[in-house]
Amino acid sequence: MEVGLDWGYLRAHPHNLDRLIEHQRIRTTPLPGGDTCRAERLTLDDGSSVFAKSLAGAEAAFFASEAAGLRWLGECGCVSVPEVVAVTESMLLLSWVESGAPTAAAADELGRSLAALHASGADAFGAPWPGWIGRLPLDNSPASSWPDFYAGQRVLPFVRQAVDAGRMAAADAVTVEQAMARIGSVGVPAEPPARLHGDLWSGNVLWSAAGPAYLVDTAAHGGHRETDLAMLALFGLPYLDRTIAAYDEAVRLGPGWRERVALHQLHPLAVHAAMFGGGYGARAAAAARRYL
Repeated sequence: MEVGLDWGYLRAHPHNLDRLIEHQRIRTTPLPGGDTCRAERLTLDDGSSVFAKSLAGAEAAFFASEAAGLRWLGECGCVSVPEVVAVTESMLLLSWVESGAPTAAAADELGRSLAALHASGADAFGAPWPGWIGRLPLDNSPASSWPDFYAGQRVLPFVRQAVDAGRMAAADAVTVEQAMARIGSVGVPAEPPARLHGDLWSGNVLWSAAGPAYLVDTAAHGGHRETDLAMLALFGLPYLDRTIAAYDEAVRLGPGWRERVALHQLHPLAVHAAMFGGGYGARAAAAARRYL
């Protein structure tokens, strides 16, 4: 007698996933947007669905890191994140979230939720699990100060990778390095570690049909709260002004935060330079010049 496939079965037997898919016990539907991983909708015997991310040859802790980050963000009870159904070395299963259109009300709630998430705090700058952004590893070793953490573990490693790969001009790298040498004197408010999503560009905000915006594809860690907001601004977000206003109403942002947006964007710009090249190295240098 065959066992009916449901969430409980998947939670209890995650390592059977590949075999179940191979034998067509689970219907798979490929999804767009999987730049790093393969993304699929899995439909179970009872008609319910889960979201699956997979990557052949993934590092042993690759998906466990994302699962830990999602659970950590969800612990505060203040943001919407998918439930982690199961995780293996090659796959991550999450609860299915039906997508919808962004709304002003959802953007307002996102701002309030992010404010509460950040305020829930972290034990240190960094995280107790290894990190990744895309396929690139992140050094999450705990640090005592945000300037040291941001410069040494978020910006400069990717600048060096970009230069070594021939994707960033040496002169642009020098400009970013000079800005990082001055990071302690550019007016970033000294605050306790905030609980961050860590890769919060607009593509990692999933507007749900049920109303709230869900946070997905995390690179969660303790950092400076302005970093998440600067990342939202880098590639644009529907109703971004409303999200920021609702955040600021819930928890006031530090004086001059707008002047520091480009500083907090140096990390994703350096990552994009390391991964893709193009004009990202020059954009990082242009941003860095504001702080020289």
